[in-house]
Amino acid sequence: MGLLLCAGQGLPVAIGRSGTAFDKREGDGRTPAGTWRIRELRYRADHGPRPMTRLPCRRTRPADGWCDDRTDRRYNRPVTLPLGGGRPVSHERMWRADDLYDLVLVLDHNSRPRVAGRGSAVFIHLARPGFSATEGCVALRRADLLRLLARLRPGARLVVEPG
Repeated sequence: MGLLLCAGQGLPVAIGRSGTAFDKREGDGRTPAGTWRIRELRYRADHGPRPMTRLPCRRTRPADGWCDDRTDRRYNRPVTLPLGGGRPVSHERMWRADDLYDLVLVLDHNSRPRVAGRGSAVFIHLARPGFSATEGCVALRRADLLRLLARLRPGARLVVEPG
């Protein structure tokens, strides 16, 4: 478990099962250390109204996914499911049966430039009960994430300390 500091307040967060590090690799379970710009909010409109925020927002749709296949040209990018092309392509479903992705802040981790194998689908999203570890994301309680969203402005950044 970690701590997110915002406006002088500490919010408990879940982080990757392998902690944090600067040398993030696909599938290593680490939350990437560094400074990451928050690009946009994605939210499930069928699970609640559009949150109050100044960030760019996009509704999550049932066909939304995120490519995490390091051999695919769409690596670490949003995709529409199902993925074609004649071969299986590893991906993350953004429309999940649980509530973890009801609110998702998309970070600019490994986006400029995108480097295959350096980590994909690193988000800020909702935490599981008990703050169990993530696959490399940062996760907060719904109430804390909603309060954070109300404060964030375009260009906001998240700083993840190595640990």
